[in-house]
Amino acid sequence: MAVVDLVMPKLGESIMEATVLKWHKQPGDTVKMDETVLEIATDKVDSEVPSTAEGVIEEILFNVNDVVPIGTVIARIRTGAAEPAAPAQKPQQPTVSSQPAIPVVEQPVTASRQPATVNGTSANRFYSPLVLTIAAGEGVSMSELENIPGTGNEGRVTKKDILQYVEAKRTGKVGTYTEKVTSYEQKPTSAQQQAQVVNVQEQKPLAAVSSYSGNVEIIEMDRMRKAIANHMVNSKDISAHVTSFTEADVTNMVLWRERVKKEFEKREGEKLTFTPLFIEAVIKCIKKYPWLNSSVDGDKIIIKKDINIGMAAALPSGNLIVPVIKNADQLNLVGLTKQVNTLANNARNAKLKPDDTQGGTFTLTNVGTFGSLMGTPIINQPQVAILAVGAIKKRPVVIETDQGDSIAIRHMMYLSMSYDHRIIDGALGATFLNAVAKELEHFNPDREI
Repeated sequence: MAVVDLVMPKLGESIMEATVLKWHKQPGDTVKMDETVLEIATDKVDSEVPSTAEGVIEEILFNVNDVVPIGTVIARIRTGAAEPAAPAQKPQQPTVSSQPAIPVVEQPVTASRQPATVNGTSANRFYSPLVLTIAAGEGVSMSELENIPGTGNEGRVTKKDILQYVEAKRTGKVGTYTEKVTSYEQKPTSAQQQAQVVNVQEQKPLAAVSSYSGNVEIIEMDRMRKAIANHMVNSKDISAHVTSFTEADVTNMVLWRERVKKEFEKREGEKLTFTPLFIEAVIKCIKKYPWLNSSVDGDKIIIKKDINIGMAAALPSGNLIVPVIKNADQLNLVGLTKQVNTLANNARNAKLKPDDTQGGTFTLTNVGTFGSLMGTPIINQPQVAILAVGAIKKRPVVIETDQGDSIAIRHMMYLSMSYDHRIIDGALGATFLNAVAKELEHFNPDREI
């Protein structure tokens, strides 16, 4: 008989923690291999964690709504038992004096999980071995450590926090440093921090009103809406947003799709929407202007060689999610169509995996789906640009030819792109946007499917 640790699984390259939503199994329950043990949530999607062994749930280490770092043991399964044993005591709601230590990102799975102690009592903060080692080496006492404002999850002190405190202490600017952190004046400076900024609990709080006049209904934001709100506010703080606009005559594309969509669906088993056609045009232009497929790390521009296109999608709850088509430039129209449809269906049915929303390098949002002519989208960090396509409308348009001008009814669409003015100047932003419009306008009406 052996005990197998069930750990919080790796959920994506930049996901460092997850929240326990619901336990499907309790101590003493039998569980089969790959059977769902609990449901978890990241800032993007909800997922199920399957059992990695067959046996009996020996112990559950975290409660519902606990935030758990990736790689942490969350439950133990006793294998080889003939029958279930008496249920183990479910952990009580953590208190200041009894809360089990939760390792932060920098802590390896095998590291000590003992809580920090101040004046002989357990403090309500926990430190990774790396932070404690730095503190000991630099002569930072535990009482000082307790007073360092943490920018990590749940206010935890990160490696960056302790190093900045040590530097401030060395230069006699501890007071200035503390005020700076507490007043949220620090901004993420690396691409990785920007990608994880939505997870930081010490974010600028949304403005609150203590009293409400008139006939009102008060609705508490759900977990995802709070994450979206913080993500949007932080994006505006991080990037200098500029939005450019243009329009495109997409008549050839509209007529071609109308002509081939039934044959395409019969042959490929997939509905052909406009989204993969838009993505095709974006990919061609990114290859010409690669700076639009980049991120900013301090004073460095990181050009991404992989073209991973995020496509904003609305969930049934009304929340927004951005699944990502990885290596989109390596897919033909059929491949793009299948990826678009699969990700959209999975988003609507809450079947997206955490990794499906990671690694995007450029985002497309179709505001025309909801009837909007145009929009001013907010950049999805750590990217530097996001393109919005509006509703396609028939309008009378002046057609210029060598034989003279004429007025014709054409299918027209507005495009708008928000971009990070720190590295994308107006000339480059407008050039890229117009290049996308030209790709759509020059669509080959005789194209084979």
